[in-house]
Amino acid sequence: MSNKKVDVAIIGAGTAGMGAYREVIKKTDSVVLIEGGEYGTTCARVGCMPSKLLIAAAEAAHFGQHTQPFGVTYDKPVIDGKAVMKRVRDERDRFVGFVKEDVEDWNPDHRIRAYAKFVDDHTLELSNGDTIEADRIVIATGSSTFVPPPFKAFGDRLIINDDVFDWDDLPDSVVVFGAGVIGLELGQALSRLGVRTSLFGRDHLVGPLSDDVVKYKARETFMEEFPFHPHGEVTRMENVGDGVEIDHIVEGKTLTEKYDYALVATGRRPNVGKLGLENTSVKLDERGVPTFVLATGQTSVGHIFIAGDAGNNIPLLHEAADEGKIVGYNAARYPQIRAFTKSSPIAVMFSDPQIMMVGESYKALMERDADFAVGSVDFKGQGRSRVMLVNNGILRVYGERGTGRFLGAEMIGPKAEHIAHLLAWAHQSGLTVSEMLDRPFYHPVVEEGVRTALRDLNAALNMGPVSPARCIDCGPGG
Repeated sequence: MSNKKVDVAIIGAGTAGMGAYREVIKKTDSVVLIEGGEYGTTCARVGCMPSKLLIAAAEAAHFGQHTQPFGVTYDKPVIDGKAVMKRVRDERDRFVGFVKEDVEDWNPDHRIRAYAKFVDDHTLELSNGDTIEADRIVIATGSSTFVPPPFKAFGDRLIINDDVFDWDDLPDSVVVFGAGVIGLELGQALSRLGVRTSLFGRDHLVGPLSDDVVKYKARETFMEEFPFHPHGEVTRMENVGDGVEIDHIVEGKTLTEKYDYALVATGRRPNVGKLGLENTSVKLDERGVPTFVLATGQTSVGHIFIAGDAGNNIPLLHEAADEGKIVGYNAARYPQIRAFTKSSPIAVMFSDPQIMMVGESYKALMERDADFAVGSVDFKGQGRSRVMLVNNGILRVYGERGTGRFLGAEMIGPKAEHIAHLLAWAHQSGLTVSEMLDRPFYHPVVEEGVRTALRDLNAALNMGPVSPARCIDCGPGG
């Protein structure tokens, strides 16, 4: 048992913790990085990377069955579940390996493998019996899947997304609960890989979308492809030994269905419950999460910082990385503190069609009573999208009346991940809608649909005519 004094202690070696460490060591060598679990970020282990591997396999299977309209036909694809999951695991392990190599290359004197708990505002008790006294402390403990108590009825047939990526083979059937990003991405992917899949959501929500027009299009699209119940009325959930059974109501009738597994994807919660925060002076919100200033990462106790999923802000890798850098910079220099300007919000969901949100959401604009106008484009007639037979979706863009400033966008449609970046850069640059329309648009590309939506928005803002003229060969969407 030993006691160590350091300038900065960082709890958690995920994306945020690693980012914080890289910033701290630029200023001081008196630092420890404390991690009780395995090295490797949520993204690499059970998040964005393995899920995209599964989605890539699903897209290959789906495309092979939908080429007849091009005049091209294939035999029905044979899906080898074991081969699919082997690639998912192998590539997942490769990504995790890169993270582990990165951390293990750092100074071994800085790394501690143990769990930490606060004794007071400056002292941490470790699970190995040691104690750390730190002038400044960073909480970067990430988050974990939360399973509401009613779902425990599924017993050993209940799985979370973490479990999916350790499968040796694809099951015959899965029922998915939660129509957020994880539930929708995995539900659609499993369905396309030949797994009988049903997805149950709540309150008609689809991923993070808040614009009812875009939400309606998304619901319509996914419901046409596989059994998706955006407000599922499930009245019974039960483990039946070799699977699970549910009762749910459809058009007034109760249906009973059986599946191999129940995948619960109803959200994540910050890993702060076992940190002993009650032993500190840190103010907590109603969920037991420290309140903090986003621009600095400071909690109510100036020398204690929080970043990434632990702060329950936006559970995305790039957000965690940004926040890690912010708190690392400030923890290394405390009491000198710098307030950072956050990047424009950007979120992408890798369903098909993809979903994206940029800047302020429709809901946020309504809640702050913003004076704004809306422009839109339906991709049904958009030239390049129609050529590729991906002409399904809608983009809605928002602009501020009076200034013409671009405020944000929500979309379901083709190439949304790329359109999201264009619009996020425009938003962060503070461009007006007319300035965006002055930028070049190549022909024929899906991005011409953005120009159509911006023209519609510009007219709604009464900002006057803009050049150039719409391409006459491409249809109404650009």
